Amino acid sequence: MTDTTPPDAPDPAIPGLEDMQQWTLVMGRAQQMLMEAWADNLAKGSTLPGLGLKTPPAGAAADPMAWMSAGAEAWSKGLESWSQMIGQATKAAETRDRRFGAPEWSENPLFDTMRQSYLAISDKLLGTVEEIEGLDEAARSRLRFATKGFVDAMSPANFAALNPQVMKRTIETKGENLLAGLRNMLGDIQRGQVSQSPEGAFELGRNLAVTPGKVIHETPLYQLIQYAPATDTVLETPLVVFPPWINRFYILDLTPEKSFVKWTVDQGVTLFMVSWKSADDSIKDVTQDDYVAAQVEAIDVVRDLLGVEAVHTIGYCVAGTTLAATLAYLQAKGEAEKVASATFFTAQVDFEDAGDLKLFLGDDTMKTLEQLTAETGVLDGRVMAATFNLLRGRDLIWNYVVNNYLMGNDPPPFDLLHWNGDVTNLPGGWHRDYLQSLYRENRLVEPGAVSVNGVPIDLTTITTPAYIQAGREDHIAPSASVWKLMRILSGPKRFVLAGSGHIAGVVNPPSAGKYQYWINDADPAPASLDEFVAGATEHKGSWWPDWIEWLKRQAPKTVKAGGARVPGAGKLKAIEDAPGRYVRTR
Repeated sequence: MTDTTPPDAPDPAIPGLEDMQQWTLVMGRAQQMLMEAWADNLAKGSTLPGLGLKTPPAGAAADPMAWMSAGAEAWSKGLESWSQMIGQATKAAETRDRRFGAPEWSENPLFDTMRQSYLAISDKLLGTVEEIEGLDEAARSRLRFATKGFVDAMSPANFAALNPQVMKRTIETKGENLLAGLRNMLGDIQRGQVSQSPEGAFELGRNLAVTPGKVIHETPLYQLIQYAPATDTVLETPLVVFPPWINRFYILDLTPEKSFVKWTVDQGVTLFMVSWKSADDSIKDVTQDDYVAAQVEAIDVVRDLLGVEAVHTIGYCVAGTTLAATLAYLQAKGEAEKVASATFFTAQVDFEDAGDLKLFLGDDTMKTLEQLTAETGVLDGRVMAATFNLLRGRDLIWNYVVNNYLMGNDPPPFDLLHWNGDVTNLPGGWHRDYLQSLYRENRLVEPGAVSVNGVPIDLTTITTPAYIQAGREDHIAPSASVWKLMRILSGPKRFVLAGSGHIAGVVNPPSAGKYQYWINDADPAPASLDEFVAGATEHKGSWWPDWIEWLKRQAPKTVKAGGARVPGAGKLKAIEDAPGRYVRTR
């Protein structure tokens, strides 16, 4: 091929004056953004949960450039040490990993070696944890979690100078991606949490939580939403759903095609949803007694409104734990007949094997939680969000570091992650007591060890029919821990093991055709989760149809969907449209 480049043409590999001006502009703007953020942070004296810029060392305020220079030097030394580490690796790891899915990681010998070295070293580090002798299981679990967090953080994909996609993007944009990423990072620092979905993509009542309904009852702790019927007849026995108070209820009412609420209403169920209030000064002192009382009250409000003897109930995560306490309380009071059935979504009552969350419950953590709530009595929801994100740091932290900060992209719109970032404040004292009494001391499963409104409760006395759902990959409520409900409850029970985890395993509409679930109808029933799995039958898709068939078998009678079945048409008038005010407050 003939070279047609003019002999006096500039070498494209050598940056011209225009390029140098552009890079100078980018660096100047970046420096200005950092300085402004630093100054603003010092003025506020703030350290936001999980992401805040910490107060500089003594004397740094007088020489901020020295402080930043020291940070840059530490960063450089860290990269140098990491480069030496990967240079010592000799065994390549052949592992499929979406962090290294771009062709540059395999096609370029340098980056291919880097990728393989990192994966090999990661495997070795993680394997060493299992080989160390003399560790008890609790210490090994802590070391395993810390090591996994370390190797995830040190992935070469997380560093601009080691990631070929970032380098390519930086050259193409002349550094504008890094400037945009810096802007994204500083914005997240001000918000106190990593952005996982772009601002403005979703709005409650517009494209989230749009199932028609009305708030028909309200207390300082919760609102009760009644949804409009979608069928001519409905089950006579209504359903009351208790979502976790540590999250917003609309995880069960996302976009219409994903909404568990809409799907259930479409099956001919009169559905009521509790929407807990994000904690503020007015409810900072609530306790377990208040949450159990709220569940009992919601049950009684619905029974009275519709003139029925009993209701079906659902408790999700921690609200399922509380639902178990509510059922035991009603049993002790001789009022168990108020609840026709109880469905537990990823709920635990025995916390002996509660998974990685127990790693965050040491004495230092408990003292920190007390300090964080000492002034207001309320725990900032961003603290809990940071904890849950750490449990899946690779997906929920480092993925966004690369996309948002290094590539300079906005995160793609995703309703579930919008919900994940919509944090809820918690009553500080009750949150610590919950962690202490249940996670650390595991008192709920001891008959009589826990009292509700002065009444000792015993979960083994619960005879209410129960449907128990667990997620196979659940990292928050491990399936083995959820299974223990099968051993503790005394009534008829059905267990389903769903594919995926704590959220996607629950929010899996039939129309999506995703995942699978397992059922084992052996007689006698399996005595353990391992026995259940060994004899289980796999079913493709969503477990929701299995649940609705089970629910209808508990109380099959139907009635016309009129009168008080229409929100606001009964003795309780509509207060406002769903989803209500409480879910919108932070």
